[in-house]
Amino acid sequence: QTYAPKLILLDITDISCIRDVAKEILNCYGCVDILINNASMKVKGAVQSISLELDKKIMDANYFGPITLTKAILPSMISRRTGQIVLINSIQGKIGIPFRAAYAASKHAAVGFFDCLRAEMEEFDISVSTVSPTFICSYHRQPAPGNWEASIWK
Repeated sequence: QTYAPKLILLDITDISCIRDVAKEILNCYGCVDILINNASMKVKGAVQSISLELDKKIMDANYFGPITLTKAILPSMISRRTGQIVLINSIQGKIGIPFRAAYAASKHAAVGFFDCLRAEMEEFDISVSTVSPTFICSYHRQPAPGNWEASIWK
């Protein structure tokens, strides 16, 4: 039998639709063996210049998105007593640097969650890994001063 993958789109910042997408994935494929949480959003700016609205968007993308998707897939892995969950995070989940407070905070939160999850999933033989690369070169253009939406790097 020929296997034809189905394209399923997910906006990790749209927390309300993540459970529906996870359900669609499980209905389509039956299970998820490996979940790699790799979506991320970052912003550069001084704490006082970043709005609370943008702080929340960063937290949705980098923390609530991955944990919501993980929680939606997890029951299937637990019932099968197998699976692997990977969080591609950032070194900034361990150290903070100036002008990256919202990003670093979201990455710190994600590390804390997945560290706890790792301990809880050991009894179910589910592997939980966190990968924290150092700084990478992302290709972007600097936005005009004061244009915070353009400073979001996806």
